[in-house]
Amino acid sequence: MPTKTTRLLSLLVAQLLLTVSVAAVEVRFTDITEKAGITFRHVASPEKKYIVESMSGGVALFDYDNDGLLDIYFVNSLTVDMVKSGGKTKSALYHNNGDGTFTDVTDKAGVGDVGWGMGAAVGDYNNDGFDDLYVTCLGQNHLFRNNGDGTFTDVTAKAGVGDPRWSTGAAFVDYDNDGRADLFVSNYVDFDINHLPEFGKGRTCQYKGVPVQCGPRGLPGAGDTLYHNNGDGTFTDVSKKAGVSDPDGYYGLGVICSDFDDDGLPDIYVANDSTPNFLYHNNGDGTFKEIGFTSGTAVNDNGSEQGSMGVALGDYDHDGRLDLFVTNFADEYNTLYHADNKNSFTDVSYKAKVAEVSLPLVGWGTKFFDYDNDGWVDLFVANGHVYPQLENYRQRKLVHHNNRDGTFTEVGEQLGPALAEKRVGRGVAFGDIDNDGDVDIVVGDLDGPPQLLRNDGGNANNSVLIKTVGVRSNRDGIGARVKVVSGDLVQVDEVRSGGSYISQSDLRLHFGLEKRTKIDLIEVRWPSGAVDKITGAGVNKILTVKEGQGLVEQKNFKPVARR
Repeated sequence: MPTKTTRLLSLLVAQLLLTVSVAAVEVRFTDITEKAGITFRHVASPEKKYIVESMSGGVALFDYDNDGLLDIYFVNSLTVDMVKSGGKTKSALYHNNGDGTFTDVTDKAGVGDVGWGMGAAVGDYNNDGFDDLYVTCLGQNHLFRNNGDGTFTDVTAKAGVGDPRWSTGAAFVDYDNDGRADLFVSNYVDFDINHLPEFGKGRTCQYKGVPVQCGPRGLPGAGDTLYHNNGDGTFTDVSKKAGVSDPDGYYGLGVICSDFDDDGLPDIYVANDSTPNFLYHNNGDGTFKEIGFTSGTAVNDNGSEQGSMGVALGDYDHDGRLDLFVTNFADEYNTLYHADNKNSFTDVSYKAKVAEVSLPLVGWGTKFFDYDNDGWVDLFVANGHVYPQLENYRQRKLVHHNNRDGTFTEVGEQLGPALAEKRVGRGVAFGDIDNDGDVDIVVGDLDGPPQLLRNDGGNANNSVLIKTVGVRSNRDGIGARVKVVSGDLVQVDEVRSGGSYISQSDLRLHFGLEKRTKIDLIEVRWPSGAVDKITGAGVNKILTVKEGQGLVEQKNFKPVARR
């Protein structure tokens, strides 16, 4: 029987090996925006006298032309002065050339004119194999149908999805598992550009004694919308019938959909600003029950509602359940809700060491992602205040490295000057833009150019990218639960639209594998209920799994020459 000393030595050795393993991969994020040929600049008012001028900046990463490379869509906004003078801006679509550069194809694609844009979500609503684009706005939203030839058609009116309110977050979700992607839209404030609140006037237009923009407190909320896909190119507004219309008018921002209780039905989570968050449990009969408070995800551990913006899901502790992360306003800390059981969560923000560092910051786009491919998801947060009248208006980004023991260590400034630089971050999208096996980041900046952050070094460890193609299920496989087993490493994730802050990340799922060289099992549980199992797959590949057929294509990662 081993002695106490022997056991202690064994633990120390194990910890040393873990430390060496974690330290073996050095990752830097390099800002390649200019080199990549991206010249987009987000339009914003310097003073931000009105809340609507502080909230835009969504980003979408999706392969619109099915060439296997992620393209980038940037959502642009207006200012109140521009609206009054009849000014216009353009959102922008950049085509990935596959050599580290991008080409602006906005005019050819026909997706530039959206008015006062906010965010974007992606999904193949008509199951034709080409991903469509939904853009949320102040005023009518836009559904751009992908024509499959590099162009899009604005089909908003025909489809009936042009919610005219101030929309922010959106997500395609097949809530009734009929094989067609439905659409959920969160709305923020009932904002009338012809009747503007007066800057700095009143109790809700002050921040720590400084006159600032008014809202959201003191302004009426706008309610939310669920559109049911009819399968003929049109949608029906079923918000009230489904019980998700938000009649009390909370201030909806980020949206993420997931099968929170693992019953085969997707649920909907809404991050609400300055009001309790919603968790809509899917009853399976076309209706939902709001269980935010009973699930423990409506407010923080102190029972306080927070200024919630961005949302992310990930199994950070490998217990097979997806945990929930919400970014919040300054002095309110970002909240990590650990999934304890079905529809039961606990605020572990301080215990996990992600809360304290976030207190001075205003958090927006976020995601669980494995930046160093060690098999344990890390956590990214973009930050930036809403009040330019404050000294700490520009803020740095946070990257929480997973310590594999239920805690994180914030390492953002160690990953390169691009992350340490103080900016006004908003939407963030994640995906492997060069198909080299590690996850890159695109950050929308409210006050200027975005950042395309290339991951340099993450692919020193092995990984796999999995693309899902539904047959009975919706074509993108949105809602599919994927499990990857490699030796003692078991990971789970879901294919999802929306998330982050009013942004869309790559629909392909990325799994880091550290130095493991074989995948024992890939299990895909489709929204239809069908299950595909693949054994013995290789690593460092892009795998395409088709419902009912299993693995139908595999391509090796192709590192791109650095410029």
